[in-house]
Amino acid sequence: MIAPIRAPAAVVVDIEGTVGSIRFVKDVLFPFARSRLRPFVLANRAQPDVARQLEAVRAETGIADIDGQIDQLERWSDADQKVTPLKALQGQIWAGGYASGALVAHLYDDAIEALKRWAAAGIPVHVYSSGSIAAQKLYFAYTSVGDLTPGLAGYFDTTTGPKQEAASYRRIASAIGRPAADLLFLSDVAAELEAAVAAGFQAVQVRREPPVAGLFEPSISTFDELPI
Repeated sequence: MIAPIRAPAAVVVDIEGTVGSIRFVKDVLFPFARSRLRPFVLANRAQPDVARQLEAVRAETGIADIDGQIDQLERWSDADQKVTPLKALQGQIWAGGYASGALVAHLYDDAIEALKRWAAAGIPVHVYSSGSIAAQKLYFAYTSVGDLTPGLAGYFDTTTGPKQEAASYRRIASAIGRPAADLLFLSDVAAELEAAVAAGFQAVQVRREPPVAGLFEPSISTFDELPI
């Protein structure tokens, strides 16, 4: 148990390595989307949501042909790049997997209980992840204990800004409508926590699965250790 921290007006949580397993994301979600990326894009290229992401690829890379754009998306996927059009398309592919029952999101038991406990205590919980907002909503809607989205107050993704830049957290504080000092950010990645602190947030590292992405203090291994 860490020393008591100032009671937050709202909590902002990362997903991967924080509320859910990195292995689920790396070994289940990413391969599921990667194997379906090319056929999904080719089959749905005329759909507005897919066409918009392909235009974003063209704007960022200058690649105009569909095969080249898909090649680029696959390269980004293989390199685990946090690129908005890739994340958006992954989310669309995962939607089908969740709806069919092929995917069930992993959340740690203590994270599930903490989310419920904070909601019951009137502490709003927001999510900030590199996955798209649509993908985040799917993750919390299709869990082993059912739909947890009613207990969440909001979502932020890479459209807010990179997770390792303080400006992103200032935007989050502004969107939530509370001073940064009243907010608590929980993540497994030290550089993200340092950026949040630079923006004025309280921050705690969640160290669940080695290797840990840098060291930060204070830290916990489960949400049961968090004194709020």
